[in-house]
Amino acid sequence: MSSKVEASKIDEAKIGKKPLSKRIYEHRWYYLLFSPVLLFALTFYYAPIYGLRYAFYDYKGIKEPVFVGLANFEKMFSMQGFWNAFTNTLEISIFKLFLTTFMSIIMSLLLNEIINLKYKKLSQTIVYLPHFMSWVVTASVFALIMSPSQQGLVNALLTNLGIIEQGQEIYFLGSSKWWRPVYYFINIWKETGWGTIIFMATLAGISPDLYEAASIDGATRLQKIMYITVPALMNTIVIVLILNLAKIMNLFESVFVMQNDAVMKQADVLQTYIYTQTFNSGALPNYGYTTAVGMVKSIVGGLLVIVCNYASKKIRGRGIV
Repeated sequence: MSSKVEASKIDEAKIGKKPLSKRIYEHRWYYLLFSPVLLFALTFYYAPIYGLRYAFYDYKGIKEPVFVGLANFEKMFSMQGFWNAFTNTLEISIFKLFLTTFMSIIMSLLLNEIINLKYKKLSQTIVYLPHFMSWVVTASVFALIMSPSQQGLVNALLTNLGIIEQGQEIYFLGSSKWWRPVYYFINIWKETGWGTIIFMATLAGISPDLYEAASIDGATRLQKIMYITVPALMNTIVIVLILNLAKIMNLFESVFVMQNDAVMKQADVLQTYIYTQTFNSGALPNYGYTTAVGMVKSIVGGLLVIVCNYASKKIRGRGIV
């Protein structure tokens, strides 16, 4: 065993002494396979970073940009609309993240308990399907189901059960009270199944010997879940939360297709705010201002990941960044 380790170290030392160009040539096919991904990342993720300089310019249309320093940031922090969108983004994203992750864990545990393999695969396929519907189609379907009339399934059901009277139908997607609960419900319906994939992969890796040993010790099904399955999922749960925290500030499509003027105070998030300020403000787009908003959004998202990763190191002894 020790001879293998020494041989490995000798090989590594030999590789380290080779010129870089020779090592690249030796692994040229790997680099060739990786090149499309690298090109995509450079084009769509790194090249746009150059445009961040416009956050410090007054940039309007075809006119020459004028350097204004931190004026765009001062304007942003004084705008009530920005703070409303900022708090909405954090509230909606964080609540949605924990809610959908929790429901995915519950769904994974339920699927994992299904013994019949055919029924298990059928159940998995059914819960995955909503993920493949576009948000436009999803919003349209639920707008019909929750229509504020007797044509809407939900209002018709509530009327038949005597919970509301005819003529007092609830406009769920236009109510400041109901919009967020409905939004969370639709997100759970659409994304819970897809979120189970990574948890199901983790569950598949748990050794059956552990369950067998627990059975010999007289553990019940619930005790096996509590003391074997859930602890095995904890690392994956933390990793999923950290990875998704990086995206919580990028909330746009799901909100944009369901918001309207009646719920703008509850539904306006940073990306819809940027969209409105750029294309629907009634004036010439001020790209400098919206770039400043986008920069702050990215910085906050990065800080959230760093904080969560630091907490992970403190709690688990390791992070992923």
